[in-house]
Amino acid sequence: MRQLSGTDLRPNIDPVGATGFAILGAGLIAIAYGLARYAFGLFVPSIRSEIGLSASEVGVVSSLAFISFCLASVVAPLIVDRLGSRYSAVLAGTFALVGLTLISQAGDITTLGTGVFSCGIATGLMMPALSAGAQIAVKPDLRGRVNAVMNAGTSFGLLVCVPAVLILSGEWRIAYGSFAVMAALGIVAALALLPGLTDRQKDKTAPASLPLDKSRWLEVARLIAFCVTMGVISAAYWIFAPDLVVETGELSERSTGWLWLVVGFAGLLGAWASDLGENLGAPTTQALALVALSAATALIAIAPEQLWVALLSAAIFGWAFMTLTGLYLVTGIRLLRERPSMGPVVPFLAITIGQAIGSPLVGETITNLGYIDAFKAFAIAGLLVAAASPFFPRWSGQGA
Repeated sequence: MRQLSGTDLRPNIDPVGATGFAILGAGLIAIAYGLARYAFGLFVPSIRSEIGLSASEVGVVSSLAFISFCLASVVAPLIVDRLGSRYSAVLAGTFALVGLTLISQAGDITTLGTGVFSCGIATGLMMPALSAGAQIAVKPDLRGRVNAVMNAGTSFGLLVCVPAVLILSGEWRIAYGSFAVMAALGIVAALALLPGLTDRQKDKTAPASLPLDKSRWLEVARLIAFCVTMGVISAAYWIFAPDLVVETGELSERSTGWLWLVVGFAGLLGAWASDLGENLGAPTTQALALVALSAATALIAIAPEQLWVALLSAAIFGWAFMTLTGLYLVTGIRLLRERPSMGPVVPFLAITIGQAIGSPLVGETITNLGYIDAFKAFAIAGLLVAAASPFFPRWSGQGA
């Protein structure tokens, strides 16, 4: 702790530094998003076989994560304002711990569904808690970079859960038990290192909650529109790319694990989303990433029988998706800088709604056109959205 003088009564509220905060945040996001949310789909075949679930029951269970994520996202700003960053992150980690533990012990659909629902709550709470902490503990000129690095933590989670699928094939209970241990360690780290509510109260640089003018709300509305649209377009890859390479390309089901592993590795590059936005401008960065997203969607449809093509496509998609989510996160925090706990909620909730809309839309398109033409159609849609990028909110000022 730095020495206090008679005129400086503000304590050092950044015990880990900006780099440490980014690494800590990325680890907590890896648990909440990578393990508690995205891991489930990879283990569905084994879980479904052992518990004896029908396809419709799996669909119901999977939808619970979306429902709880949306509910948690709506109330997250209120919770963070009341509890502060530290205890909100601890609460999110506790829901992840409970959910992962329940899944590891599930013997029926009720226990499994409760675990998935709890994990969705953890996902909805974690990023608002961390973004509010960064607003206190990180210097303004570094906040954008720190938030982008934390967002890329999802890829770290994928890098953990995909090898777990490949190594612990069929041993999903052991895998989820290990994930629960990681969640417990995350709770301890959050409790020890994140700033608390009293730190925010003592932080005289913390922004006041002022009403937003009409022009700012219009920018927020444009951000929401792009987030929802990107969510719809990306649903094609997230939900149906594995089916495409297996059903149409006749690759082995095991190859889908390698596909997601590459997505995870490439997604780490999304940590530079804020730097790209600063150097190229937010609209140009979005256009570039959307073109890449479209290219990945088209590429995997062109030669789904070629594993190397599918892996190249996965690498492009991983970078593009994590860059876009990082860009939207930083933009939301900049636009709602007076409300740091709400900044990440708006874009992430909009993306999730877009994916919820996109999933059945892509499925219906595949039914009518087939996998190849459906993926090409969504790739074209991505290019059209990229062309509208000049309307994306521009960044102004320093910091996020």
